[in-house]
Amino acid sequence: MSEYLITFAGIYFLCLFKFIAGPLLGAAAGYSLLEIVLVTVSGMMTSVLLFTFLGEWIKKNWTIIIKKKPKRFSKKTRNIIKIWKKFGVWGIAFLTPVIFTPIGGTVILTSFGIGKRKILLTMFLSALFWSLLFGLSIDELLKIPFLRNLWL
Repeated sequence: MSEYLITFAGIYFLCLFKFIAGPLLGAAAGYSLLEIVLVTVSGMMTSVLLFTFLGEWIKKNWTIIIKKKPKRFSKKTRNIIKIWKKFGVWGIAFLTPVIFTPIGGTVILTSFGIGKRKILLTMFLSALFWSLLFGLSIDELLKIPFLRNLWL
């Protein structure tokens, strides 16, 4: 039982920073789909909660002095703004697990001034969708004998 909890905690910790770690490592640990979804969504949502509620406090209390003025519009920020203009909150939340990290997506939505409730709802639904999709996909891919032999 303690081995299970240590494995679960390790996967959970990695999901705080990288969403895809949950489905991949959960499948490697032999978790069921429900366990994969639970560890992945809980890890991502912990990051989202922390950065949604502590983000404003960090921005107010931790000012970093930058000597060189950074570019306002890099290629990366232009792409984020394109996504924002085209799809809004749902687009950023939908792409957070696959393109942005849980922390990155939360910071983007917070910087656009989105309310905490909307951030939590959209990120939760996005995490649920992607964890189900990845969890089911990995299970199906592992049924192919060649890939199963590579994985295990």
